[in-house]
This record gives sequence, C-alpha cells and structure tokens, in this order.
Amino acid sequence: MKDYLEKYSFRPRLIQTDPPEGLGIVVVIPSYAEPSINYALLSLQSCSRPPCEVEVIVVVNQSEVENEEISAINYRTFEEVKKWEERTIGSGDPGFSVFAILEKELPKKHAGVGFARKIGMDEAVRRFQTTGKEDGIIACFDADSSCRSDYLTELYKHFKKNPGTPGCSIRYEHPTFGSEFEPKTYLAVTYYELHLRYYNQAMKATGVPYAYHTVGSSMAVLSSAYQKQGGMNRRKAGEDFYFLHKIIELGEFTELNSTIVYPSPRPSDRVPFGTGKAINSFLKNPNTGYYTYNLQAFKYLAGFFKNIPEFYITKPELVTLGGQVPYVMIDFLSSYFFDDRILEIAKNSKGLHSFEKRFFRWFNAFMVLKFVHFVRDNTHPNVRVELAALDLLRNIGYPNVDDIGSIDELLEVFRKLDRGESPVSVRILT
Repeated sequence: MKDYLEKYSFRPRLIQTDPPEGLGIVVVIPSYAEPSINYALLSLQSCSRPPCEVEVIVVVNQSEVENEEISAINYRTFEEVKKWEERTIGSGDPGFSVFAILEKELPKKHAGVGFARKIGMDEAVRRFQTTGKEDGIIACFDADSSCRSDYLTELYKHFKKNPGTPGCSIRYEHPTFGSEFEPKTYLAVTYYELHLRYYNQAMKATGVPYAYHTVGSSMAVLSSAYQKQGGMNRRKAGEDFYFLHKIIELGEFTELNSTIVYPSPRPSDRVPFGTGKAINSFLKNPNTGYYTYNLQAFKYLAGFFKNIPEFYITKPELVTLGGQVPYVMIDFLSSYFFDDRILEIAKNSKGLHSFEKRFFRWFNAFMVLKFVHFVRDNTHPNVRVELAALDLLRNIGYPNVDDIGSIDELLEVFRKLDRGESPVSVRILT
C-alpha cells in the first residue's frame, strides 16, 4: 500500500532515525498549548512492555498565524519531548522510544487536532513500511491523558487475539474525583461521560451495527486498515468520530475492555466541541445541569429499523409509510431521497443480509446524529442527562433502577453496560 503515502501524506519522511525491525506499536500524540506532556509520556513509559518495540510520536502543532503565547508553550513542549527523544533512542530505554515532530506553520484553514493526528499517523505508516510491516498497530492518545500500566501489553494481545479486526475502541474512564481540579470540574466530566455512554447504549438499543465509542485518546487501528480507508481527516474537532466510523465500516471492529485510558477532565476552548468544551460550558452555568438527546429519538429509530426486512421486500415509497413510521421520521427522510435510495440499495443487494449491510452504510452513524438533532429541534427537546439515562435503563429492563442514588452510581452502571457486565441482555427499544 505504498501508494497511500504518495496520495495522501502531507509531509515526506519526518523521523530520520530508522525504526527497529521489531516495531509493533506506534502511539501518536497531538500536542497543542500543552503545559506539561511529561505526565502522558511517563504513563506510557511506565507500562509493562509487550513483546515488540514501541514508539511514541508527539506532534507539537500550531497554525501559521499562531500567537506568541501559544507558540512559546508549544516550543517548550517540543524541547521537553526532544529530551525524551535523546533519553530513549538507542540504549537509553530498550523497546521504548519517543520522537518529537514540530509543525509550526500548518495552514490556518486545516490546523488542528485532526491534522496533527494525521501527520503522526502517516509517519507511523511510513515507519511500519520501512520495516516491511503493513499490520503494525497505530494507537491514538492525547497529551493530557494517562493509562493503566497494562495498556501496551493489552493492546498488543488484543490484536493478536482478534487477527481479523481493523481497529478497536479502548475502554476509557475520566477521573471523577481528585485534588487536581475543582469539585465542579469532576462533576462536569461525570455528566459528560454519562452523556457519551447514554448515547452509545441508546444507539445499541436501536439495533444499529455501529454503536461504538469514538474517543480520540482511546482508539487504535492497524496500519493496513488506516491506509485502506484513506487515513485520518483534517478536522479541527470530531476527527475521531468521522475517522473511526470509516474503520468500523470495514467490519469486525472490536472493543478493548481489559485496560483503561484516563482522559483529562480539563476544561478547554481549544476545539469547538468535545470534552474540554463541554466541561467549560457546564462550569459557566453549573446550575442548569447537563442535557442530552431525548430517548424518544432513539425509539423512533428502533421502530424504523424494524421495518428493514419489509423495505427489502416491498420497496415502499415514503408517502405510504405513515402508519408504520413516525411522521417526524418521514419529514426527515424526505430530504434524503428515501425512495431512490431504497431502490438503489435493493438493486445492488443479493439478499436481505446484503440489503441490511448496504442500508446501514447509507443510514450510518452520521445520519443517526443528524436525525437525533432533527428530533431535538422539531419535536422533542433535549432533557437532563440523568433523566434520559434512567429512562433508558427502565426501557431495557435494567433491575432496581430506583435504587440508583447518585450520579456517580448511575455512571458506574453505564460503564458496566459498556463493558458488557450487565445483568440484562441487549434489548431493542420499543
């Protein structure tokens, strides 16, 4: 797949040190205005070592029009990482090397976390190709994250145990208590993580085949899959969502729950949405609570997806579905050429299974997100996240819901659901 780099790489080779033949894992960390990256690097260095060489590529990045204050922070970070590079390359730390890349003049239009991840991940591809490997593991991490000490070994074992998987979503848990931040910050991230997990479980309860977490600091892919799907995008935010769903489309996507990444609850305005932005917004108005999508939107989806076998058989026109599909769904689908899409999907399908695969390739995670936004804006406004989460638990038959006494307990219930440690089996919403 050498043509990937020729087609899509933004830079030529950036790391001149040759990779070791035993290279098996490359961890890519974008860094922007990061006051201290040592915590993340120490966390990775302290991990138990897998039976392969590990490299960490830190991409310190900024746009061509960055202000002096941010530039100074970035330069200090680059100098810190260069010291790590000097200490770890060669005999300094066998099996673990850190490399620093400084991108200080990225085009203003594209500069951001997506572009930085792409530069680092493309360099990881190049390093694997140099060793003759197409299936090295490329892991994404963040400059303010940490991990459990078995992160690298479990990552290695996961891909060995699942040779057909193109990538995985890695278990994550934000710190919800401590002394590093104000109590309200920990409360904010508790609400935010509950929102993420509620959304994921609600997605699963609709019956879609692509309900996975897409957290940028907690994902990994094979180099071959990365190349096949055109690599990382250059989005300033949400790059993880758009990228990972391209990998999920390949099939056999997996979840790695035997280790943990700890993303930071730090408030931030560096990106237009995501963890830092959500924390900041909550802290500005903590008394209003945290809001998420109404469960009714997912119930509409579940009811709609139950009709897929009939869509395959009868290929109905949208105007005839009034008795089977909610009118809000009909209003939404009228903008997406439903009739033409169903005919096209059916024409290119050999059977129901093929039809379903093609259908969900069209009605993908992006369409689901658009639909829940449509419902939010037109029929069912957002609700408090704890109320939505409790509503979902009752709908899937989770036992003793009324005994859940705090937001922390509620989050732990959803963490267990995401890990598959649930007293109830997966149930489709009705």
